[in-house]
Amino acid sequence: MEGQWWKGQLAADIHQALRYKELKLPCYKGQSPQLNLRRYFADLIAIVSNRFRLCPAARHLAVYLLDLFMDRYDISIQQLHMVALSCLLLASKFEEKEDSVPKLEQLNSLGCMSNMSLVLTKQNLLHMELLLLETFQWNLCLPTAAHFIDYYLSIAVHESDLHDGWPMVCLEKTKLYMAKYADYFLEVSLQDHAFLNYAPSLVAAACVASSRIILRLSPTWPVRLHRLTAYSWDFLLPCIERLLVAHDNDVKEANKQKGQHSSQPAHNTLFQTTSQPTQQHISHYIQAHQTPLPERKREKQKKRERGRKQRKRERKEKERGTRRGEEREKEEREREERKERKRRERKEKGKGERKEKQ
Repeated sequence: MEGQWWKGQLAADIHQALRYKELKLPCYKGQSPQLNLRRYFADLIAIVSNRFRLCPAARHLAVYLLDLFMDRYDISIQQLHMVALSCLLLASKFEEKEDSVPKLEQLNSLGCMSNMSLVLTKQNLLHMELLLLETFQWNLCLPTAAHFIDYYLSIAVHESDLHDGWPMVCLEKTKLYMAKYADYFLEVSLQDHAFLNYAPSLVAAACVASSRIILRLSPTWPVRLHRLTAYSWDFLLPCIERLLVAHDNDVKEANKQKGQHSSQPAHNTLFQTTSQPTQQHISHYIQAHQTPLPERKREKQKKRERGRKQRKRERKEKERGTRRGEEREKEEREREERKERKRRERKEKGKGERKEKQ
């Protein structure tokens, strides 16, 4: 896909096209006999892609191709190494420039190949690539969370956001941490096949929301992100909770390895100083949405509230006035009726007196 498309004039159209394509993604059933090895090979693809500095889209597409292929075939461990690397090659050819695609000699020089006593040949790779392409009907345009994340990150942080209820001190630094955390959560989503139960765009949106929770930004899921992603908070929550559980486990593991007893993770591991349990993250979200709005928004709210109360008072006054008017009209009618009865009585009395005189 064209580089930095999310910055162009066609960004909204491309995003819409990706959302349409994800509706037609192949069904993943999670029925591979080697499902217990899936984490190892997903990590292998991630390590190799980092070794050759491949883009996240290529890495995520490679893992997705591997997941779909494993879901359909019973593959030996030795063959799985070739399948995993072939998936990475195909994905890199699809997503990267030609110069960035790993060469056969480079793949054979990897430590995992020598440890397994494996040697890739051009013929074997071509055969495996052909099998993969036929399996996917020559269609590699399969959106992953990595294809959506940059578009969502483009508005993930705004100067109107609050940090711990206060205006942000450094917008650019917050954007940098946001990008790092979003990338971290993207990698977390690669490690568990359960994330394949969610749409890729939803996983990307959940990565952004989880990053905002970790960075203590409020509101955690602002209206602009709701509109851009078309996902509400409630819809994202199950995926967010899964991401935050993985984050907490990583924090505990990092602290355990470094012999720390505090809850602060290593800076180069998780980029930021926060590691509350998941329930505290969710509680923080609730508090974030209860955080007072900026002054001008509060004033608008108060003005709307005053206007609403004023209109309510006016309606009540109008109703009272209407009732009073109706009561006055009723009393006036009753007075007129009494006067009319008295006139008729006097008239009848006068007629009776005249008859008596006659």
